[in-house]
Amino acid sequence: MFIALGIAFLIIYALIVFYIGWSGWSWMKPVLSRRFRIIYIIALIFLASSFILARVFEGSTILSVIGSYWLAMFSLLVLMLPVVHLIVWLTKLTRLPRHQVQKWSGIFTLTALIVLIAYGSFNAYSPYVRDYEITLNKKGPADGSGELNIVMASDMHFGYLSGKNHAIRMVEEINALKPDIVLFPGDIIDDDIVPYKNKGIGEILAKIEAPYGVYASLGNHDRFKGEMNELIELLEESNMNVLYDETVTLDGWLTLIGRKDKIDSERAELSALMTDADHSTSVILLDHQPYALDIAQQQGVDLMLSGHTHRGQIAPAHLITQRLFENDWGHLQKEQFHSIVSSGYGFWGPPIRIGSRSEIVQIHVKFQ
Repeated sequence: MFIALGIAFLIIYALIVFYIGWSGWSWMKPVLSRRFRIIYIIALIFLASSFILARVFEGSTILSVIGSYWLAMFSLLVLMLPVVHLIVWLTKLTRLPRHQVQKWSGIFTLTALIVLIAYGSFNAYSPYVRDYEITLNKKGPADGSGELNIVMASDMHFGYLSGKNHAIRMVEEINALKPDIVLFPGDIIDDDIVPYKNKGIGEILAKIEAPYGVYASLGNHDRFKGEMNELIELLEESNMNVLYDETVTLDGWLTLIGRKDKIDSERAELSALMTDADHSTSVILLDHQPYALDIAQQQGVDLMLSGHTHRGQIAPAHLITQRLFENDWGHLQKEQFHSIVSSGYGFWGPPIRIGSRSEIVQIHVKFQ
């Protein structure tokens, strides 16, 4: 079954790559010499296979970077080229010179591609702070302040492209918000702990300052070929408390629950985790994928924090995430229950965001 699906994927992918290559060939052929045509074909084959080669030769920074930017180009061209070809076809109904139409359609496509990658890179690497204010009908901090300043970041995907500088910027921005507690609902790494180790990202994250500490759950990309305990220990070396289907109560008034990711076959039922929770306290759930909001509400969760969706990352994919998730981004309230989903601090695959932007989430919680 999986082999058949893999073969089908490769066939479809090859056909799309051929379509992209043919489009570029038809625009550049009049000005390319025979030698450069051969170079064009070799370059296209290399680019198309770069993200696969990056998986084969693990640890290759160059292949990972090239593969990621190829995916960005691939994604944008799949969206743009059909529109461009439709416009070119419609010009046949006019008296515009055919060669001029071909020339300017190619120039337009290349310019638009460069502009979109630049714009998407800005959105990916220039996070901003999104604020929410919610009220919980529960007792608040023991100091009687009646408020809690939560800072949340998800989907950092720390790796070869979302690296050291992105981590430093995140820590600086988090500390500037003066959080009481920092919460990471999953996808801290990007399927590989090597860049996390080599870039010293754990040492950077250890500089986060929050009186109640830093807590995290794991996501579908918090995986690697070793034992899960090794990953958890690595993360906890950076003063991060990983809740792996665990419940913890802080100061007798705040309960945190961190779930294993939905793809984990050994994940406990939420009802089992809630048996260890004091329902008189404020219950905050870290669950990477924002599924089953009704169940969380029924079980007495007050605030559920998630990521995973990236808000589609590249439009119009947000239309898909809106159909898949009851809350794919932002704040949703259902009676006493609140769901907040972040678009994420990092990115997955193409290092660009169009129609979404990297963000840190600040949640001002008031208690009654």
